[in-house]
Amino acid sequence: MTEKLSNDFEIRCRDLEENLKEIRFRMEEAALRSGRKPEDVELLAATKTVPVEVINRGIELGLKHIGENKVQELMDKFDSYRETDVQFIGHLQSNKVKYLIGRVSMIQSVDSEKLAAEISRLSIKAGRIMDILVEVNIGREENKSGVMPEALWDLLEKIAPLPGLCVRGLMAIPPFDASKEETRGFFSKMAQYFVDIKSKRIDNVNMDYLSMGMSDDYEDAILCGANLVRVGTALFGPRNYKK
Repeated sequence: MTEKLSNDFEIRCRDLEENLKEIRFRMEEAALRSGRKPEDVELLAATKTVPVEVINRGIELGLKHIGENKVQELMDKFDSYRETDVQFIGHLQSNKVKYLIGRVSMIQSVDSEKLAAEISRLSIKAGRIMDILVEVNIGREENKSGVMPEALWDLLEKIAPLPGLCVRGLMAIPPFDASKEETRGFFSKMAQYFVDIKSKRIDNVNMDYLSMGMSDDYEDAILCGANLVRVGTALFGPRNYKK
């Protein structure tokens, strides 16, 4: 690294350390307020556009889970990660599933029978079982991925029998333009789906994770029942998504 790049890197890593402390503190407070223990809620670092060197510093600081949104970016970084848990959290096309098998521990964005079937097929071929979350389009947005809430039960019934995968919970992203009150409403609806599905005890459907909440709303998500939050900007700082 040149001296300037080295200085920029050190500054960014110092900011990361401070941000991580603040986020952990707020997560702990929210968990306690929700009647749970701090260790009941997990942090996943959303690492889209974040350089591997910075991610690895985060892992050194104790980040246990990282999530990538783009298949190609994940592949470009994968061999350079320090040992950690890698998950996929972005929209996924069926023809790109093959690049994730053996690289990620969980795919959080399964929203169709077709995608689940391809994960099943390739996992069986590789002799693996892939953990998945079903993504719910809780805001019913036309241009966003995720199964519509009214189709959730039907999708679960269709994918639960598939070998080579295990449903571990639900994931959602409320509309970005929703008010704070509206966002809490969406989180509460997701929490109710989570509880209702868990109560049915469906074979191969384990409601272990309710993944919701990002940089602007992870505390509210925890208060509403989330036990896995995906935080990027609040952790790593503003990023250039045009790259």
